[in-house]
Amino acid sequence: MKSFNERVAELFAAHEALICRPNEPVEGGNGIVTRYKHPILTAEHTPVFWRYDLDERTNPLLLERIGMNAAFNSGAIKWNGKYLLVVRVEGADRKSFFAVAESPNGVDNFRFWDYPVTMPEDTIPATNIYDMRLTAHEDGWVYGIFCAERHDDTAPAGDLSSATATAAICRTKDFKTWQRLPDLKTRTQQRNVVLHPEFVNGKYALYTRPQDGFIDAGEGGGIGWALIDDITHAEVKNETIIDPRHYHTIKEVKNGEGPHPIKTPQGWLHLAHGVRGCAAGLRYVLYMYMTALDDPTRVIASPAGYFMAPVGDERIGDVSNVLFTNGWIADEDGKVFIYYASSDTRMHVATSTVEKLVDYCMNTPADGLTTASSVETLKALIDKNMRLIGKLGIRK
Repeated sequence: MKSFNERVAELFAAHEALICRPNEPVEGGNGIVTRYKHPILTAEHTPVFWRYDLDERTNPLLLERIGMNAAFNSGAIKWNGKYLLVVRVEGADRKSFFAVAESPNGVDNFRFWDYPVTMPEDTIPATNIYDMRLTAHEDGWVYGIFCAERHDDTAPAGDLSSATATAAICRTKDFKTWQRLPDLKTRTQQRNVVLHPEFVNGKYALYTRPQDGFIDAGEGGGIGWALIDDITHAEVKNETIIDPRHYHTIKEVKNGEGPHPIKTPQGWLHLAHGVRGCAAGLRYVLYMYMTALDDPTRVIASPAGYFMAPVGDERIGDVSNVLFTNGWIADEDGKVFIYYASSDTRMHVATSTVEKLVDYCMNTPADGLTTASSVETLKALIDKNMRLIGKLGIRK
């Protein structure tokens, strides 16, 4: 029988092998993004010393003491030459917390820091916190905006499921010490709130998603925009919908901004999620749009349909048929790392370039919102290509 120390060594060796496993790009695809073979973070990537008591006196059978269920929905930032993710880690107790994982190359070798984030509480403590968006703002701080969930105390007695969603705000300069600011004040519940990286008319700017309830968007019309006078006492006084929902589209039920947009010479690149209902429940996909440099509220490109949707094993998990993103990183050379979660269970990476993403947004047809329009758009491309096929020497 192996000794206690030998079994501990085996746990650490297996964990190290998982972390150091090279991630390989998947061949094929649509030319816009490259997916990778392995998830970059799972529950198994969390440190052994988070999950096991390594003291033989108190854990002689070497049993897992604190279970981890998932690692997903990560904010992302390039920091001191490393690719940092602020990950939503969910324990077996269903409580989510934040933890920082870093990689030297952005596609593999993600390693959690030794300790999770200690997030200060707001005036009213939250039961659960998750899904942080990171913004390195021009004021010199890195801000995180995340969802703070609390039980809805106005619910009928015995209703232990009703909850409220509030946009919580924090900031840091080293990702170790976090300053908690008061939660965002709004007239509705809020999820998927994202801070724009620049001042607009001397004010902080937020992408919002007003919703009537914890789950349902209700009358909330889509992705909103609000200017904030003081980020340390943030309050939405006026909100404008800039990316509305539409019937029978990938965002008919709800939509929300992912990470903050990437600035390009052609405009602001936006990555978002859209939700529709189907027989299997809610289907979450990713989509893109662009807004004008001189006016981030003016949409200048809106490709039809989804940009990415769940494929293969991505479809399966705690909440199946879901892709979600709240983090991406644009390198100085134009390469873009898109960090996305599948089915509320694990983290993945896909790569592209600013050039490709701008091309995709600017040259993909918009949604005409009817079958007839879609068919006419398709026929126009077929007609064009039919004229070219012969010149290219291709046999149909």
